[in-house]
Amino acid sequence: MDIQEQIQSYISSQPESKRNDLLVLHLIVLELNPACKLWFLDGTDSEGKIVSNPNIGYGTYTITYADGKTKEFYRIGLSANTTGISVYIMGIEDKTFLAKTYGDKIGKASVTGYCIKFKNLKDIDIDVLKEAIQYRFELPN
Repeated sequence: MDIQEQIQSYISSQPESKRNDLLVLHLIVLELNPACKLWFLDGTDSEGKIVSNPNIGYGTYTITYADGKTKEFYRIGLSANTTGISVYIMGIEDKTFLAKTYGDKIGKASVTGYCIKFKNLKDIDIDVLKEAIQYRFELPN
């Protein structure tokens, strides 16, 4: 199965309310950056053990570790969780930026250093979420 098929299968496997919200979010991210690289992480490690919720990823940036090694990873991630949906905004060095910039105006969401978590799309201001996503796409590596 290719990445597009994995993404569609993942979205389709969700309960209806999450499925609809994930599909809307997927389309929003693709509208903001139509040519971005797509990722799908199934949530398992190299031994097949579940280590996280599955994630849909968009875009790419390079992580450089202290030892000089690098790894490519996605800029924006979407994941269903037990209480709703998480939108990951990866690679922002200032871990207070998201909360300071979007926390008070996004609506009913939890905003951490790299994650915006909410129960339903109707609970948040979608334009503010788009602004956060677009910010990350425009930020250099």
